[in-house]
Amino acid sequence: MNAHLHQNRQQFPKRTVISLAVGQILLGLLSSPVLAQSAPAAEQKVEVIAVKGSYSKSLERAVDMKQQNIGFSDSIVATDIADFPEQNLAEALQRMPGVTIERSKGLGSKVNVRSLPSEFTHVSINNLATASGSGGRDVEFDIFASEIIQSVTVQKSPTAADEEGGIAGSVLIGTAKPFDFSEGQLVLSAEGAHNSISEEVDPKFSLMASETFGDWGALVSFSKAERTNRTDSNSGINFRPMGRFLEASGTRSAQAAAVLARDAGIIVQDRMDKDETSRIIFQDKVGDRAYLNEQDKWGATASVQYKPSSEFSLTLDAMLGRYDSTEDEYDAAAYSASSKSTLETIHSYDDTTLAEYGVVVLTDVSYTATQHEFLSKERINETEYNQYSATLDWQLNGWDIKGLLGYSGADKTADYSNLKHVAYAPSRTRWTATGGETIQSANPATIDMYNAPDKYLFEAYETELEQVSDDKYAAQLDFKRDIDWSAFSALSSVEFGARYTDKSKERQFGAIKIQGPSAGDTSWVNKRTLQDSELGYITDIVPGGAYRPKDLNWMQVSNDYARRTFRYDGFYTPFQVDQFYRVDETVTALYAMANFDFELASLPAKLNTGVRAVDTDVTSFGYHPIQNEDGSTGYTKDPVSKDGNYKDLLPSFNLTVELADGVIWRTAASETLMRPALTDIAYKRSVSWNEFRFKDGNPDLQPTQAKQWETGVEWYMENGGILAASYFWKNIEGVVREALTGVVENVEKRNADGSLDGYYDFDVYQPVNADGSYKVTGLELIAQLPLDALSPALEGFGINSNYTMLDNSLTGSSTLGIPTPPEGLADKTYNFTLYYENDSFDARLSYNYKDKYVEYIHLNMYPVYRDAYGQTDLSISYQLTDNVRVSLKGINITDEETSGYTLTPAFPVMYEFSGRRYSLGLRADF
Repeated sequence: MNAHLHQNRQQFPKRTVISLAVGQILLGLLSSPVLAQSAPAAEQKVEVIAVKGSYSKSLERAVDMKQQNIGFSDSIVATDIADFPEQNLAEALQRMPGVTIERSKGLGSKVNVRSLPSEFTHVSINNLATASGSGGRDVEFDIFASEIIQSVTVQKSPTAADEEGGIAGSVLIGTAKPFDFSEGQLVLSAEGAHNSISEEVDPKFSLMASETFGDWGALVSFSKAERTNRTDSNSGINFRPMGRFLEASGTRSAQAAAVLARDAGIIVQDRMDKDETSRIIFQDKVGDRAYLNEQDKWGATASVQYKPSSEFSLTLDAMLGRYDSTEDEYDAAAYSASSKSTLETIHSYDDTTLAEYGVVVLTDVSYTATQHEFLSKERINETEYNQYSATLDWQLNGWDIKGLLGYSGADKTADYSNLKHVAYAPSRTRWTATGGETIQSANPATIDMYNAPDKYLFEAYETELEQVSDDKYAAQLDFKRDIDWSAFSALSSVEFGARYTDKSKERQFGAIKIQGPSAGDTSWVNKRTLQDSELGYITDIVPGGAYRPKDLNWMQVSNDYARRTFRYDGFYTPFQVDQFYRVDETVTALYAMANFDFELASLPAKLNTGVRAVDTDVTSFGYHPIQNEDGSTGYTKDPVSKDGNYKDLLPSFNLTVELADGVIWRTAASETLMRPALTDIAYKRSVSWNEFRFKDGNPDLQPTQAKQWETGVEWYMENGGILAASYFWKNIEGVVREALTGVVENVEKRNADGSLDGYYDFDVYQPVNADGSYKVTGLELIAQLPLDALSPALEGFGINSNYTMLDNSLTGSSTLGIPTPPEGLADKTYNFTLYYENDSFDARLSYNYKDKYVEYIHLNMYPVYRDAYGQTDLSISYQLTDNVRVSLKGINITDEETSGYTLTPAFPVMYEFSGRRYSLGLRADF
């Protein structure tokens, strides 16, 4: 099968098309004799963007960048990025106005701008759209080391020159260049970090060296870090509609209906009416889980710059790295909705909390045959990324010419395994204040699920292997010319340009179950027990102390033992034809802009306005199911392809008016888009047997589009502080949502042991562009103040704070008509940092808060919320000598837990601890 897929891949080689016209222009520019016209060193104008050794100076530099930008934006620069106790680039960005992050087991992973979903944010490094190996448009920030980043700007109002506006905003990441510094630099740093739960100490070190040699400059940077983190979580809890039992075959359905009537007084009118049965809820699965996450990450940059004069520079940049993570998950779980079970006794129910939706929740129930599971899961992820670019800046005969050629790529491999032992027995499951629990029921056949290894039978050692290849090529050429026309004095300059991008993402996936000591052997199924394997207490398998969510310990199989024991010689996971997909996308864009300087009511004003025309071609490949002559299911011999195309015209408008000295009024308006995730475009079908549904890709998806407007006032103070307030409005349409688009009747479904479970109607869901639109409005406040302006006694003290408040009009995304805000959108977010610094000492205390938000909509019916979360971080450093500084940093120093719930906190789904993290570091600057 792998060979077959390899042959098919050769039919569609990766495209490396870069616009020949752009290449010829660049070659022509590089061959010009103007290169020989080197200006004296004293005449060269070098913009020093690097900031060294002072947090307040880095804030001032970020304020300068904000003031100079024609649109709404915020920035952080190197010292700000490096000096906070973040674990990766995502956590460095969370302190910017309107920026929050999504956390996974205590680690920042994805970035939300103004709390909109992460896929609404466009990310680029050195003006190249970033590849990270994810299946969507969002970037997995945890793969990037913050130490190799020089500056980050979040641009919230686009111009026509921007590659993509991003409905939420654009994150523009820049790495350091040698001429960013006025003199040679050598920076070395090292630290050790301790996690309070795993009790492990992790090393990290980085270096940066830069020097200029006349017209030439060179810079290299490198960072390497290890991280070991343990997370304890009572989670996996969710709503399950009573249709699971009421639609069952045999006596299970009748018994469920009888118990509902007897114990809760609920008379079911139509057992097949999903609108009725989906409003009777029981608790599906409760899991006690311990995670151990080990990461090894390195990143490097290199930059060579030729700058013979202030009119010409040529820069070659490279950025590359690797991110390896191994996550062990040990899960003791009880699956109430097993295929053999039904209701036995309803001990309590809640018909008031969700009465407005007509929902009754069975809160404490005994079941006839709960599926108890011990799961030892291992996830090994390896991501390699690299990016190369050549950038030209040239002022020639009154023209400012910029050129870019670049490549960004990532290759990701994910190796997953799950050792599964199962015991069917009566038990009782109920909600607790922080999650859920499964205990023994009154039935004589019940078991203590945590202490009955002889009752658990081996079901399978499941393996999955996924490989994703993500490649992006780009070529861009921009022209700008200053205009001095007496007939139209307001027009100061014009800009125009073109960009061509070629993107390709390919995914291979395979899954197989080991059920015996050799290929095809099933002799272990329902014969080998849990106690036949080597067992250890969970608190011994993962380093650290007791299980945090509750007073509980249990014995389980380690992943190390499982890999050694169950993977027989010669085992491999073959790729599956039906899981392959590839998406190719080319985008050609042209833009034109004009800049104006004039007076508005006698006040100095600047205006940027323009339009961007975008033409997008998409080709999606995948294998589709066919029926063989014997009636079995097969797949097309070659990938089936489908083309898509869309064209967009995106205008933009940015205006600044200087109301007084240092006081600026900004207004911006634009139309922008975010393209659909490549996994949604993929022309393939996948199946979820437990949810009785197929999911198809949709190559005809159109981008999500937004019309947006913002206005605000900014006061730039002489001491480097800023007070700012802005109001923004977005009208978003074409949001991609899963929708029921068909039904496949009488699908055969089998249990893991091969026995027939039954024949069911499977729903077919596809991502579609939802009808209508919704509005998001918000208020953003910024206060960055050195406090000595209030009193000389406060010299050295300052605050850096911001607050974002949102409102939205979206409702009805639940098939039950439950009002639901957009996934990922939090109503309130804020950051507050109090700092103090003098010549030798500085300290910062920071608090970041993100309000509750919908994480996902379970079964397209029940919104699941991530609870509001606030985290306090600390950073203290002391200058030992002129060149050496020591620092102490703390992350989550108050040891906050992460929690979530379905619809209301009365029904929690997660209670998770990831612990505190402290680090001690040393930094040397020369």
